[in-house]
Amino acid sequence: MQGDDGAFDDDVRTEEDEVRFTLTSEAGLNDAFAFPFVYLGLFLMGRGAWQEWGLEWVLWTLVGKIVVGFLVGWAAGALLGRLLFRGRLRGQRVAEIGTPLVALAATFAVYGLTELLHGYGFLAVFASAVALRSAERHHGVHRELHSLIERVETILTLVLLLLVGAAMSAGLLAGLSRGGAAVGLLLVFVVRPLVGWASLLGCARVDRPERHAIAWFGVRGIGSVYYLAYALSTEYVAEGLELWSVVAFTIAASVVVHGLLATPVMRRLDARRRPQGGSDFSAAPRVG
Repeated sequence: MQGDDGAFDDDVRTEEDEVRFTLTSEAGLNDAFAFPFVYLGLFLMGRGAWQEWGLEWVLWTLVGKIVVGFLVGWAAGALLGRLLFRGRLRGQRVAEIGTPLVALAATFAVYGLTELLHGYGFLAVFASAVALRSAERHHGVHRELHSLIERVETILTLVLLLLVGAAMSAGLLAGLSRGGAAVGLLLVFVVRPLVGWASLLGCARVDRPERHAIAWFGVRGIGSVYYLAYALSTEYVAEGLELWSVVAFTIAASVVVHGLLATPVMRRLDARRRPQGGSDFSAAPRVG
């Protein structure tokens, strides 16, 4: 709800949106922290014994590049927050002028700058968004920025899913073996739920039904397309048909299973928590 000063009240949704907030945050963090382990797999495949590169991977690939990404992203977000909300001349602040496209510009700029500095761009973008929100938590411009990014993300995801579907119809699954299909199903039905459940042990902010929902959702795997494409662009992976088949199969399984269940599960959670006549926030969660 937005007031006359452009602020809106997030407290209404604080308790009811723990599942969505957790899944959205997890999606951002997954993309941010996956790259070191992509490199780990590539190094294991093509750089010989781990003793030859293990220290480099720990100090730079795992720690150094994460630190660079976080620092660049946080600094960029803090600077953007000052530009948006704390400009000296009233009426000249970007937040008052109203330009939600700044979110896209900031995303590309932060990602590109971080990659030039050899950090992780995905992590930098995530840190930048957190720093920007911390600069002014209740301004209505956040809703505009979020709405634009969410629409762009939805469009790009649909386009990517369309391309994956077209590739599947053209024979992308030709390299799928029984073992590959088993891996995909294990990821969707076993690995993700178990890891998600274990990661939430001791978390007092979510109850048992919410923990079940958070543990269940989230595989979809659109980011895997990017990581696999990157891996195949290196000298460490020569043949990728079977890998593409496994990734496409996993995405398809996750989209079907989680797509069918997301809305009814969230509606049931909302109905359990919401008093009669309360607001309905039953939209499906964003999962990565």
